[in-house]
Amino acid sequence: MNWIWLGLVVVSVIAAAFNGTMAAVTTASIDSAKSAVSLALGLVGVMAFWLGLMRIVQEGGLLHTLARALRPLMVRLFPDVPAEHPAMSAMIMNMASNMLGLGNAATPFGIKAMQELDRLNSQPGVATNAMALFLAINTSSLALAPLGVIALRASLGSNDAAGIWLPTLFATSLSTLVGIAAAKLLQRAVPVGPAAGSSETTVSRPNQDMPSPDQDALGADRPTSRPGCLAALVTLAALGLGFIVHLRTSLASGLSVGEVLRDAVSTWLLPVLIVLMLVYGMAKRVAVYDAMIAGAKEGFQVALRIIPFLVAIIVAAGMFRASGLLDAIIAVVGPGLSLIGFPAEALPMALLRPLSGSGAYGIMAEIMQAEGPDSLVGYLVSTLQGSTETTFYVLAVYFGAVGVTRVRHALAAGLTADLAGILGALVAVRWLVG
Repeated sequence: MNWIWLGLVVVSVIAAAFNGTMAAVTTASIDSAKSAVSLALGLVGVMAFWLGLMRIVQEGGLLHTLARALRPLMVRLFPDVPAEHPAMSAMIMNMASNMLGLGNAATPFGIKAMQELDRLNSQPGVATNAMALFLAINTSSLALAPLGVIALRASLGSNDAAGIWLPTLFATSLSTLVGIAAAKLLQRAVPVGPAAGSSETTVSRPNQDMPSPDQDALGADRPTSRPGCLAALVTLAALGLGFIVHLRTSLASGLSVGEVLRDAVSTWLLPVLIVLMLVYGMAKRVAVYDAMIAGAKEGFQVALRIIPFLVAIIVAAGMFRASGLLDAIIAVVGPGLSLIGFPAEALPMALLRPLSGSGAYGIMAEIMQAEGPDSLVGYLVSTLQGSTETTFYVLAVYFGAVGVTRVRHALAAGLTADLAGILGALVAVRWLVG
């Protein structure tokens, strides 16, 4: 990221010197810095609110519910890992956290899973098949709730902030399937030896353990409350009745079924999701207000922590656009990208996403500010953000935790999943958004 950011700034100034746009670059550097801070401050409220809601479902034990549901699938995906091995539990908790968009919870579980997988590794320093597959699944990052991106779109004034939910679900599902398939196929092309990844060969390791993630802090499985469940059922029944009335009214107005469903998803998703989170916590005897406040404090801190990243990348991106260089690149590659319907303006986001999460987030925010969150490009870049993961970062953190230097097919599988996510996002946005 150091070289990427430095390159953007230096190349922008050099291009401005030749294009006669130095004044525009100067203005952009100042205005972009102000815009970045305003954007981050605008996120404080929405981040605090949504992380507060996520804290409610965490304390209700939703992660553990997902973990139980995923265990049968995990046994088939990772046949070299014993079903009751600690690595299996850590991987399940990591994936469940990623599905819910809980990145802060997913990382410690991912590191713990990699350390446990390394205990089954007969060749230290070499990635096993299970390690590579785990990395590919993390890279594809199946997301059921891209709430962070939805919150950003809402803060930018989108009239359809949740409109990326279906495209993101489609794209991230495709990238996950492709990532798994690529890891399974490539492991045959990059063999590591007969004993690698085998659960029958357990070698002793120095004590590499980091403190285990506190599972109770993420929500131990709680008993349900009968009054809470009854209230939840009444609430859901009322919502269902209201939804039926809405559908009948919309169909009577002459809208097609497709238009009605799209309108229902975009306008009903967030309010219904809020209520579902609250009634889930209520049914699980969570002190919903206290949990909301605790999560909101974390959201406030997260929103403030991203200010330096946003300032750096949005200033660099603003200078790059003002220099005229981006327009020149679009003019050159635009005709080729237009053959597959990919807007050239979204190319920087697609290229940066595997390299830097914060950098891609800044590029996404800058593009949506320039093009509008509800434009085709705005939909595409926000879908890209939720459909793929920062491949090189995940590779460095997880493999670095166990000293793996020979990654075998892990990087290829991860980048293949990234490409599938990009193409899936394009197809989904073109199909569902237009």
